[in-house]
Amino acid sequence: MSLDNGKIQAILRNVGHFTALDEQQLAELAAATRLVRLGENENLFQHGQPAEDFFLVLSGQIKLFRLSEGGDEKVIEIITPGRLFAEAVMFMERQVYPVNAQAVQATELLAISSRVFTRILRESVDTCFRFMGIMSQRLHRHLNEIDSLTLHNATYRLVSYLLNEATQSNRDQPSLQLNTPKHVVASRLSIQPETLSRILSRLSKQDLIEVRGSHIEVLDYDGLLELVAGQI
Repeated sequence: MSLDNGKIQAILRNVGHFTALDEQQLAELAAATRLVRLGENENLFQHGQPAEDFFLVLSGQIKLFRLSEGGDEKVIEIITPGRLFAEAVMFMERQVYPVNAQAVQATELLAISSRVFTRILRESVDTCFRFMGIMSQRLHRHLNEIDSLTLHNATYRLVSYLLNEATQSNRDQPSLQLNTPKHVVASRLSIQPETLSRILSRLSKQDLIEVRGSHIEVLDYDGLLELVAGQI
């Protein structure tokens, strides 16, 4: 993929976070944005590294994770195309990345200058307040996700994940391709890999889904919804 300034502007214009910017501000930000390509399992940044950019995934997937003292990996989030990440770091007192970021597969993303973006916000109070409103909405989504991880069991978390992925693909033909390795999904949902496999097997025996390798076909979307509703 080759991107000139005009194409970058067009991409940024369609990202919710940047609807707060006018055309001149968008052009300034696009000029401070570059394309990054990563191979499978290639690191984007490491925990503690100075945070000079935040990112927008164009294709592929990025895994955000922390390592325990024993070297165990805990996946914090899986970033899919169209999603922005690491933007909150620019507002932290110590501007370093709090997690590691690695490509799950071949990935293309935009690296956006935090310095330029914060300068744009400082120069316009209206733009700054609009952006704060957008960030607040994202915070509420994360709080809901924390509730799901802490208050509900493994089946609820996995079924909710499958429903969300299926909805994002196509509700009329609700199937999804698990491009993310199952052990990464398990870590993301705070589920042991063997537990994830058992849940998938049980859902398959109940004729709610059909599993063929990494491909999952949702046979009974409403049945999965009822399963989730019954565990709230």
